Amino acid sequence: MGLKNDLVVYTRLECESCEEMAASMHKAKEEGADLVELCIDDFTFSHISQLELLLKQRSLPSIVSFRPKSEINSDWKKTCIQVLKLAVELDVEFVEVDTEVVCHQVVAELMSSRSNSKIIASTYVINAGNPPTKDTLCNSIINLQSTGADIIKLVIDVAYITDVAPVFHMLTHSQLPLIARAAGDRGLISQLLGPKYGAFFVCGSLAGKSTPGLPPLTSIKQVYKLQYVNPDTRVFGVISNPVGHSKGPLLHNPAFRHTGYNGIYVPLLVDNVKEFFRVFSCNDYAGFSVGIPHKEAAVRCCDEVDPLAKSIGAVNTIIRRPSDGKLIGYNTDCEACVTAIEDALRERQKTNGRASNVSPIAGKLFVLVGAGGAGRAIAFGAKSRGARVVIFNRKYERAKALAAAVSCEALPYEHLNDFCPEKGMILANASAVGMQPKSDQTPISKEALRSYELVFDAVYTPRNTRLLQEATEVGATVVSGVEMFVRQALGQFKLFTNGLAPVDFMRRIVYEQF
Repeated sequence: MGLKNDLVVYTRLECESCEEMAASMHKAKEEGADLVELCIDDFTFSHISQLELLLKQRSLPSIVSFRPKSEINSDWKKTCIQVLKLAVELDVEFVEVDTEVVCHQVVAELMSSRSNSKIIASTYVINAGNPPTKDTLCNSIINLQSTGADIIKLVIDVAYITDVAPVFHMLTHSQLPLIARAAGDRGLISQLLGPKYGAFFVCGSLAGKSTPGLPPLTSIKQVYKLQYVNPDTRVFGVISNPVGHSKGPLLHNPAFRHTGYNGIYVPLLVDNVKEFFRVFSCNDYAGFSVGIPHKEAAVRCCDEVDPLAKSIGAVNTIIRRPSDGKLIGYNTDCEACVTAIEDALRERQKTNGRASNVSPIAGKLFVLVGAGGAGRAIAFGAKSRGARVVIFNRKYERAKALAAAVSCEALPYEHLNDFCPEKGMILANASAVGMQPKSDQTPISKEALRSYELVFDAVYTPRNTRLLQEATEVGATVVSGVEMFVRQALGQFKLFTNGLAPVDFMRRIVYEQF
């Protein structure tokens, strides 16, 4: 893959003083920004000379923008035009004009008076209950092009990730250089996948100033390596809600580069998984991890399902078959979890002078908390190894349904702390209890953990959950969700690339960075 030298990474600086703006500019440069947008509407100045000083002392190439925060009046417009004209006079690299506020005549005046500045004509497309369509965006682009500006810019308000698809269409077909950004968490892929569709500007957020829909500046070049993304890059990602906790991008993207595979792996905040697959249906969207809460619903979206995943009733991996575009579902959670627990028990047996070729889970009382997609995979895996499985879930009916499918027992969640028919049991938490940001929670009391020989937690953010900390304190062997994560990810990577996963490399990434 060749370096895409024309990719420009920028960040928006919303500061109130010269000192704060200068410090933020320096920080942006350190974090990899090529350009900064100076949002002058946030900048407090009593005289235009203060702004002039700021622009003269800028340490990075800049965009000067001035947008309304409240009701627009004649004084505001006058100040806006004064700011834009000053930026042109001082040869600021880019001057952005909001066409909803400033008329085409002003754009023409700036174009005729500029020396080196490039003029950006921009507009904000509001989602007033109706998702943006190709026609809506096309009309906005035609209006922006009519200004004669050098570059056009669209900021689009999106309610769902599927609303981003028309943005990619516009990027591909625009006759002028187009900066496009879908606002909000569900618009994140507009920046991460923009370069695939011809975007030459990508916006990121400064560390400590997270903006929904904008990736951290540091991740753009270090994690996603967007400078290498091109039209042939195949798209992979994790379908989940929430999705911000996922560590998948930190693992799969370096693995793609390590193996020379032209792919990118991105977070996909999906509300309706069926609608997602309907909209993003081309072969370029090649494979997906499936997370909370979509693992069971995703089964119904697949054209074919691997026999193991079908018996479990949940998929955590979907591949789009290149030959016919059909979606094929798999489950790599099952073996990942069960083998992680087996290996930990075998290590414990070795320490105690015992070893056996039989699964150390066989005959054990295996207590499972959670009856969702991950819980289903673990229940079937433990049962296949000969464990006696008992399921607890906050919604008892779901526990009973899973128990019927696996031919085991279900008990009400409120009995979990008192459940102790024998010592030396195995506990597996497949619920989201204890996941960031609620990492102070645990599904079971510390006292109850004394009955367990081994405790496994599928939660891996944080790596050492409260459940695992308390299990360690009472002397149980613990298995982190990180171990399950890396094992299921290795299985996914093989499916994604139709090849071998770099096991040692991926393990090192996980245990160094997670």
